[in-house]
Amino acid sequence: MFGPRLTTIFASRWKALWWAGSILLLTWSLVPAAEDSDSSGSAKPAHVDPWAKDAK
Repeated sequence: MFGPRLTTIFASRWKALWWAGSILLLTWSLVPAAEDSDSSGSAKPAHVDPWAKDAK
């Protein structure tokens, strides 16, 4: 579909390692980092849905 065929990637052990390393690097760059928590211990407010009706 996209990219090289799997038979050409895994024809060599080194090509397979490069392919796996590139996939790991791609996922590492796409996944966001965890947010640092406050040291004061106060909880952050929950996400508010702007389309939700006000509950009264």
